[in-house]
This record gives sequence, structure tokens and C-alpha cells, in this order.
Amino acid sequence: MVQTVRTVISPARYVQGKGAIHQLGSFLAQLGSTPLIVADDLVWGLVGHDIEASLKAADLPVNRVNFNGIPSAKEVDRLVGIIKETGSDIAVAVGGGSTIDAVKASGYLAGIRWANCPTVASTDAPTSALAVIYTETGEFEEYRFFPRNPDLVLVDSQIVANAPVSLLIAGVGDALATWLEARATSRSNSNTMAGGLPTVTGTALAKLSWDVLWENALPAIDAVRDHLVTPAVDRVIEANTLLSGLGFESGGLAAAHAIHNGLTAVPGTHGLAHGQKVNIGSITQLVLEGAPTSDLREFIEFTTRVGLPTTLTEVGLRADDAESLKTVADAATVAGETIHSMPFEVASGDVAAALASIERFAVTVRAEAKLPAPVPYTGRH
Repeated sequence: MVQTVRTVISPARYVQGKGAIHQLGSFLAQLGSTPLIVADDLVWGLVGHDIEASLKAADLPVNRVNFNGIPSAKEVDRLVGIIKETGSDIAVAVGGGSTIDAVKASGYLAGIRWANCPTVASTDAPTSALAVIYTETGEFEEYRFFPRNPDLVLVDSQIVANAPVSLLIAGVGDALATWLEARATSRSNSNTMAGGLPTVTGTALAKLSWDVLWENALPAIDAVRDHLVTPAVDRVIEANTLLSGLGFESGGLAAAHAIHNGLTAVPGTHGLAHGQKVNIGSITQLVLEGAPTSDLREFIEFTTRVGLPTTLTEVGLRADDAESLKTVADAATVAGETIHSMPFEVASGDVAAALASIERFAVTVRAEAKLPAPVPYTGRH
């Protein structure tokens, strides 16, 4: 059915600030009485003490289960079983995008509320009403859509600043794509992940995310290298998490994320962060659009300075590896992929050619701007 309505969706409450983790219990107490905390051992070792103290102060029980690493259908079903066994009434993700997607999917299937406490600002997953499900070996499998967004998203800025700076950089890559894709969706008047046509609000928030990042990303990244929270850091966290989340969901996705999904079909890219692969998708989308050379050059220079990959070499591919590029392009253009929200038809061959073309151009741009030469990516970080 062709959609004729426009809609915007959002989480019920968004909380962000230095020390916000200490208020997690009081906000959860407004939603339920038996939370199930889902976090991997590494994350729990870093923030578990603060979360336990916050829950106890709010007279909530502390019940934590380990997350096994990939938001696969099997992992989601495992968490559903634990939710039912424990009688939990709210599922709480503590960690990164993979943990958050698994909790959203399991909370929905179990029929309870769900909340997110991201410890990094590496993706816009925390605010959305969808989860990305992967196979157990890391290939993109499907999007799962839910009838509502999370009941709570709580971000402690200091915890984000304490995390490796590479994760904030990856979040910038994910968030920069938001405006490029929302702009394309607006031009084609295609449906968004919110279940209707794009709203002025969703498109404007996507553009605001872009503007905030171009102004604040570089100083924020430098501050986080020293684990400092500055106004620029807080703005980038909000842009990566809230603005990008609202912008992609109610503004629309297009080629950049479809190409990301295509890249997951090549095993050699699996160790890369989501936002790193998305940045290659953004550059490829600009090529597909026939963007002005000045725009493409500026984007490559800026994202290189941010620390994002701008060449195939940096994501483990080669321009002359036609077979791998075809694999990526075929997966990016399957029926139902968001690349079909572009304001023109895009075929697999178009994507393969655009991908192959960025290598030589990006290397030239970087050399002329006296930026570092690409370092080949050879496997997991």
C-alpha cells in the first residue's frame, strides 16, 4: 500500500549528561519493578558498580545477564527465554549498538518495556524502533520493526568519553550519513522507517545532526582522546545518538546504509565498526548522485581528518576485486533495500562502479590535502 501520511517517532524519554548513570534507577522505577540488565562482561566491569548502586537506591533488584556479542535471532530468543524465566517487566541494554538491538528485539517479543543505556556514542541504534539482526557469523540478515520506540534512553557523557575514541569516531561516520540519506529520501518522497513519508521535522533534525558534527566533531574527538567532557563532546554525543536516531528513522535511509549492509556480505569487513562501513557508503552515495566534485572532496577530507576510512583499502577491499565488489553491490540492491529510496533507480552495476571509483579519487584528494595515505585493513581490530 502506498503511504500518504507523514509521521515522526521518538523515544519516550531521552536523558544525557555527565553522571547520568547515577539516575538510571530512578528513571527505571517509573517504568517497572523487575528490570533485567543485559550487558557483556567488559561493559559490566566498567559500569556495573554504578548501576548496582543506582538500582539499589531506587529499591530495584539487580538482575544482570551476559550479552553474547551478536544480535542474532538465536541470541534474541535466548534473552526472551530469560525474561520470561525471571518475570522481568523491563529489559535494559547497557553497552553498544549490538546489545541494544538484541534487547529491543527481545523486549518486544517478550511483551515488556525496554530501555537503553548506551556506554558509547558509536551508532544511532539507542533511540530507534527497529533492530538490525545479523547471522551468527556477522552478516546482515534483516531489519525488525517495532510498534514503539524505547521507553528510556539514558547516556552518561563521562562514560562515553571514557570509552575508546575510535567508537565516537565511528558514531560520527554513522551520523554524517543521516543527512545525506534523509535528503535523498525527501527528494524521492519515499517511505521512512517510521512507517510513512518523511516529515519536515525528521528531515530538519537530520540536517541539524550534520551541522553539529561539522562544527564540533574534530574538537570533541581531541577532547575524548583525553577522556574529557566538553560542550563539543556533549553536542557530538547528542548528534550521534538522538539527532541521528530521529533523523534516520523519521527522515529516511537511502544508499549509504544499504551499501553498509552490502559490505557485511564480504567476510573481510566484519571486524570494522558500523560507522566505518557506513562512511564508505556515504562516499559511494555521493558518487552515485553525481555530487559536485567540491562536495565530494570536502567530505573525503573532513572524514579523513575525523579518522574514518575513505578508501576501499581501509575496509579490506580492492578496486580491482570485481568479484567482491559485485558481492557488495548485489547485496546492497536486493529488493526492499533502502537504496531504492534514492531519487533515481540504482542497479548493482552502478554500485560496483561507484565503489571502484572512490579509491583513486580519495587517494588523490588525501595526497593533495597532505593527509595520511590509506593503511590497508587486514582483519579484526
